[in-house]
Amino acid sequence: MTKQIKLANPRGFCAGVDRAIDIVNKALDIYGAPVYVKHEVVHNKVVVEDLKSRGAIFVEEINEIPDDSLVIFSAHGVSSKVEEETKSRNLNFFDATCPLVTKVHMEVIKHAKAGRDIILIGHEGHPEVEGTMGRHINNDNSSIYLVQNENDANSIKLNKKNELAVVTQTTLSVDETKSIISILRDRFPKIITPKKDDICYATQNRQDAVKQLALESDFMIVVGSKNSSNSNRLKELGENCGCKSVLIDEFNDLDLDVIKKFSRISITAGASAPESKVMEIAQSLESYIGAEILEYGEDNEDIFFKLPPGLR
Repeated sequence: MTKQIKLANPRGFCAGVDRAIDIVNKALDIYGAPVYVKHEVVHNKVVVEDLKSRGAIFVEEINEIPDDSLVIFSAHGVSSKVEEETKSRNLNFFDATCPLVTKVHMEVIKHAKAGRDIILIGHEGHPEVEGTMGRHINNDNSSIYLVQNENDANSIKLNKKNELAVVTQTTLSVDETKSIISILRDRFPKIITPKKDDICYATQNRQDAVKQLALESDFMIVVGSKNSSNSNRLKELGENCGCKSVLIDEFNDLDLDVIKKFSRISITAGASAPESKVMEIAQSLESYIGAEILEYGEDNEDIFFKLPPGLR
């Protein structure tokens, strides 16, 4: 049997990641190095190292940034406190928060102002979750709770069962999130859910492509970094569909003794993984196992997010 390497479509960079990386690069072009970035602009080792080489400095706290510096908020978004601290120091900043994350922030603010309690479905410690929870207006009329899984959904105790809304992290497993929301709806019938799913179009599309590809593959390679939420979800989904799956940054991360046993190999990439790495891995694998590279499915994504006015 001829060995095949099928490349998933769509894969790799989404519009929010493209925009965030463009913001850092344009800022370096216009203002020169160094440019400070609050947290990794996107969760990808290759992208971060490339931007570091150009003069980007990644920090976790605003107090690490010298006066009169330029700051960029990462694609994952930041809390109100971080934004206020940046403004109070009169630091020049650009916000690279993905517009789909900003949409969730606005929902949290709206529900809090309306006096509703809010459930955020997401992963504790993820910067997007910290930023979204940090957009909640602390007042006596509204609280925000984090639900991470079905067990949390079944056990959570709330003050306001009838004045309640749910929002989600944008990079979750689509199927798992639907299951959690279903539990919450059963327990709290009056809960308000988003009119449009908070999980981003790119996360959904990449997961749909993996579901199909996993059925036709023996081994799946997900290109992405270990700290990338959406890349981890793709690996988990491949495994859940019965296809042995690995998450890697580079070709050298592969166990070649394992992979040469398989004939039907597929490759996808998380929304923060560059296409150059996908092709480098595919072509190296093609040479190693003598496989044919095939594109699988279609990439119909045509979403584009504008840069901030000061960088256009």
